[in-house]
Amino acid sequence: MRRTAVRPTGRARPAAAFIIGALFLTFCGGRGGAMTEPQDPGSDPSSTARRRMVSEQIEGRGVRDPRVLEAMRRVPRHLFVPPGLRARAHEDNPLPIGEGQTISQPYIVAFMTEAARLRPGDRVLEVGTGSGYQAAVLSALGARVFSIEILPGLAESARRSLEAAGFEDVAVRTGDGFRGWPEEAPFDAILVTAAPDEVPAPLLEQLKQGGRIVIPVGTGSQELIRMTRTEHGFEREELLPVRFVPMTGEARQPRH
Repeated sequence: MRRTAVRPTGRARPAAAFIIGALFLTFCGGRGGAMTEPQDPGSDPSSTARRRMVSEQIEGRGVRDPRVLEAMRRVPRHLFVPPGLRARAHEDNPLPIGEGQTISQPYIVAFMTEAARLRPGDRVLEVGTGSGYQAAVLSALGARVFSIEILPGLAESARRSLEAAGFEDVAVRTGDGFRGWPEEAPFDAILVTAAPDEVPAPLLEQLKQGGRIVIPVGTGSQELIRMTRTEHGFEREELLPVRFVPMTGEARQPRH
C-alpha cells in the first residue's frame, strides 16, 4: 500500500458521475445502525448461501472487520438482483441488473466498505446507486446513506429494492454525481462505483476533516484508492488494482 500527501486544488477537475457496475480484476472479474433484515435469518433459505459467500469469497480473501462481515451475512443480496438471477446472487462475480449495468461482486463490495472505515452514525455519500446493494450494506453498518444514480430507471428500482429489504431510510436521488450532494455535505465517507480519470475535486471538498473517499481511478489501468482529508490536505493510499466502468455525465465533458 503506497501513501502520498496531496494538497487540495480548490477547483473541480475531470471526474465523476457514473454508471454502475464493477469488475474486480484479481478475483474474477437497515436501517440506521440495526444489523437486521426483514425476516428471521433462521427461516431464510438464502442465509446459508450468504454465510458461505462471506466465508469463502470475503473473509477468506482478507476482509477482517467483524461488523462488515456480519453486514454481508445479513443483508439479503438476492433482493438486489433481478428475480431470474436470484439463484446466482451469491456467486463470485458481477451480475447484470438492467440498463447495461451490473451489481458488483460480493468481495469488492466488502473490500470497499471495510476501506471506508465507517462508524455508526457516519454520513456517507454513495456515487452510483446501481441496484442499491452497496447502500444497504452501508446502512446496515449504521451509516446515514445518501446515494445518487444517473440512470432514472435504476434509481427507482433501487428505491423499491431497499424498501423491500427494510432499508427505508437510505436517501436515493436521480442525478449526475460529479458534484456530489452539497446540501447534505460534509460527509464522513464517500464511496464511488465508477472510474474517473482522477479524483473529483467537488467530492474531496465535501469530506469532513478525517473523512475518507474510496474510489477507482484511471482509464486503462485502474487503481482503487483511498484519500483521507487531513488538516494539511489529503493522504492518498493505493489499495488494489480493479476494473470499473468509466464515469459518465459531466465527467466526460471536455475541459478548457
